[in-house]
Amino acid sequence: MNIDIPLLARICEAPGAPGHERKIRELVLKELKGLADSVHTDNMGNVVALKKGRSSRKKAMAAAHMDEIGFIVTHVDDKGFVRFNPLGGFDPKTLTSQRVIIHGRKDVMGVMGSKPVHIMSPEERGKMPQIKDYFIDTGLPKKDLEKLVEVGDFITRHSPLVQMGECVNVKSLDNRASVFVLIETLRLLKKRRVKPAYDFHAAFTVQEEVGLRGAQTSALRVQPDFSFGLDTTIAYDVPGSTPQERCTALGEGAAIKLMDSSVICDYRMVEFMKATAKRHKIRWQPEILAAGGTDTASLQRMVAGGSIAGAISVPTRHIHQTIETCHKQDLAACVELLAACVCDLDQHRWSF
Repeated sequence: MNIDIPLLARICEAPGAPGHERKIRELVLKELKGLADSVHTDNMGNVVALKKGRSSRKKAMAAAHMDEIGFIVTHVDDKGFVRFNPLGGFDPKTLTSQRVIIHGRKDVMGVMGSKPVHIMSPEERGKMPQIKDYFIDTGLPKKDLEKLVEVGDFITRHSPLVQMGECVNVKSLDNRASVFVLIETLRLLKKRRVKPAYDFHAAFTVQEEVGLRGAQTSALRVQPDFSFGLDTTIAYDVPGSTPQERCTALGEGAAIKLMDSSVICDYRMVEFMKATAKRHKIRWQPEILAAGGTDTASLQRMVAGGSIAGAISVPTRHIHQTIETCHKQDLAACVELLAACVCDLDQHRWSF
């Protein structure tokens, strides 16, 4: 399948730090029109679209989080420089001289500043940078900036999508790549005029980057029997990596998660997903992530008795940096695999 690059760009470029997902939620709601039988937004801001299945005896659910790592304004000093706290995990060394947008009364462009290397002491040059070493320079004096920005405003990275060979490069592929996959899965089901095996709840969740919070409330509401976490994962297939560190590689297909630090995927689901990929001739690769977790953990646990949970991951280079990179065909494989899985759930023996 071809990848809708303009849609992917709109999804990735939309702002939406944890707790401030309004703009990306509005975009998701617009794209869901005509793709589901009903759409519900809960008190936290999660969006859940229901696609009715061939049977209502059981429920299936997939979740992709809408939020992106970002920052929140904590202080504006006398010269107009902005201090901030992170929302989600950042590698501080990637922030130097990067453009950001402060979402105040109006959007204000800024640049991450820090002490120039030319005037650092030898000890400072040898230290790893920390978040507290950075400030945001908007070019505005305090009296003008305070008309636009206040403590509590959120901040996102500024990085338009570019295509590089067979890859796309943009901010927030974690996890807008999966938001794209989930929307395109619903679109594919409509295009092919096929129904999921069971009622399928497609959840676009909030506040994953600060603790899987939206997925918890979504799973509690839906109570799925089967669940699929959708997220990115590390593709450490670059110079300096070793095979045991690689986790996944770009261009090798959808990643079927076996485990991460927050979840051990149900072996029945893993077997089902592998068999489904083979049956439909979808390229896939296994994923074991030593550190980091996804909404899969909440989908598995926030259900009475638990759900039979697995995950489809999009291999991604440069995760949690100012830009991230995915392969177009991996995105296509993730869409095809999720669509096949939700349609074939009733073709597998799920007993222990």
